Amino acid sequence: MSESQHAQGARAQLLRAVRSGDWDPTVLPQLDGTVPARRSAVLILFGVLDSIPAPTIDAVVAKDLDVLLQRRASTLSSHPGQVSFPGGGRDPEDRDFVDTALREAEEETGLDPSGVEILATLPDLPLAASNHLVAPVLGWWTKPSKVAAVDHAETVEVFRVPVAQLLDPATRYTSTITRGRDTFKGPAFDVDGTIVWGFTAMVLDRLFDACGWTVPWDRTDERPVTV
Repeated sequence: MSESQHAQGARAQLLRAVRSGDWDPTVLPQLDGTVPARRSAVLILFGVLDSIPAPTIDAVVAKDLDVLLQRRASTLSSHPGQVSFPGGGRDPEDRDFVDTALREAEEETGLDPSGVEILATLPDLPLAASNHLVAPVLGWWTKPSKVAAVDHAETVEVFRVPVAQLLDPATRYTSTITRGRDTFKGPAFDVDGTIVWGFTAMVLDRLFDACGWTVPWDRTDERPVTV
């Protein structure tokens, strides 16, 4: 079986994982509820790498399976400089959160929504740092299109990351960030010097666990986040 066929098998694993109902949003810091949260959606888009070299490491998933991420502009007031999924706030004209996720992804990365198969809309997740309630929309890239940062005032980089690289224990560690008297810990990934942490890393970590892809890694390796 070819690598791309193995990656297509990952689509079935993602579907089984989301249909199992084993999706726990309580792993994320909760909203305090004093101010109404803004509704938003993100697109968690998996696909098959084409001309982008895949890693040579051994992995539990196909080496050409990838996920789409972007890095936010450092000048933004919300989550500046962080790696994120494409997404944003729901507009009044959006019919549902799938519309929101696809519209925002097209505006931010230039992808063609017609090449995206929606697998599921997962239960809402809190994003406490910016008081958002986020609908994660899980997609499969049936016909990948070219992507790049469209508006550099919002997004400075768009990239496709091999899932095998994210699952590599050498890539993984526990991030720590201290705000006031509280220290928050969560999963993180070091992708060739680009750090994926916070909400995005927690969602990926949870998905990998639900799909049975996680490879044991050293959770005692703690490193502070620089923001």
